[in-house]
Amino acid sequence: MEPQAGGDSDPHPATQQGLVYVVTGGCGFLGSHLVQLLLEQEPELRELRIFDLRIDPAALPATHGDRVRLVQGDVGDAGAVGRVLAGADAVFHAASLVDVWGRASPEAIARVNVQGTKNVIAGCRAQGVRCLVYTSSMEVVGPNTRGDPFLRGDEDSPYPIRHTEPYPLSKAQAERLVLEANGSPVAGGGRLVTVALRPTGIYGERHPLMAQFYRRGRAAGGWLPRTLPPHAEHGRVYAGNVAWMHVLAARAARQRPGTVAGEVFFCYDSSPYAAYEDFNMLLLGPAGLRLGGPRPPAALLAFLARLNAGLRVLLRPLRLYAPLLNPYTLAVASTPFSVRTDKAQRCFGYRPLFSWEQARRRTVSWIRQLDAPSKP
Repeated sequence: MEPQAGGDSDPHPATQQGLVYVVTGGCGFLGSHLVQLLLEQEPELRELRIFDLRIDPAALPATHGDRVRLVQGDVGDAGAVGRVLAGADAVFHAASLVDVWGRASPEAIARVNVQGTKNVIAGCRAQGVRCLVYTSSMEVVGPNTRGDPFLRGDEDSPYPIRHTEPYPLSKAQAERLVLEANGSPVAGGGRLVTVALRPTGIYGERHPLMAQFYRRGRAAGGWLPRTLPPHAEHGRVYAGNVAWMHVLAARAARQRPGTVAGEVFFCYDSSPYAAYEDFNMLLLGPAGLRLGGPRPPAALLAFLARLNAGLRVLLRPLRLYAPLLNPYTLAVASTPFSVRTDKAQRCFGYRPLFSWEQARRRTVSWIRQLDAPSKP
């Protein structure tokens, strides 16, 4: 099922040779899904430049022809960003340092997520790139650490935003920069059209945290401990559908900029609303894992989260201590937070490209392959 862009004539016509797109972070989890969909679903694509700090040819689809150009570089390097954007029609800025566990310093997070975004915007202006689609995050909004619920909300739903951690703060700052840059003049004439997309919790093939959960469960004899509260509804979204929304948003930005310019959109699909552990087991259960053991009392979980945070600070001079459980991650997992994507449907015809059944089948198949021996 593929929604049609349709509609108006293109105010940003491509050259006769076709479109040139850039994906920052194109070897990462979401970036690799976006690269694959662009190669499969964008018939006008002539050249796709994948810009990433760590180049991984294995993340590329097997049949990409000669349209892909791998460029190793750092979004924190303004010169490198400017060079990779030269002659591009659009950039998908998906590069991000995602860390809610304390593994990276606040300075490192800000350098990638905030300064890197400034560099991309400046590169668009200097190189005449007139379309910028930014991968934001639901954490720009929440969940907040007070536990205020956000149930089936949209982009206009009121919510008390409180940023207490470097990562969500950096994403909020970067998103604001992108939206404020909309309408900026670019070299060669024309103006920059910017769009920000806010995925909820993404899942799918090559998700590192899902792989970690699976391997831990296998090492424990096929069991994962019950940990998190069971009734906090969350919206999860398949990576392929997030990538598809990026593709559609870029088409709209080029063909009908008035529908998306300077706007922000939540990303969701038809995946079931469920608590974190319950949803994870919809994917890990068919791969042979089960939840077991008594669920810890909420007070004990809160104590362990604070203890981990204290140990992280005390041990910092000696070693990196950054377990998955801390006060922020516990608050996020315990707070109901789910969204709707009606706005994306209205503005540029978004419908999930992959059904829940397809997304689940693809993800489970990938999880099962994690047991296979790696190729030499």
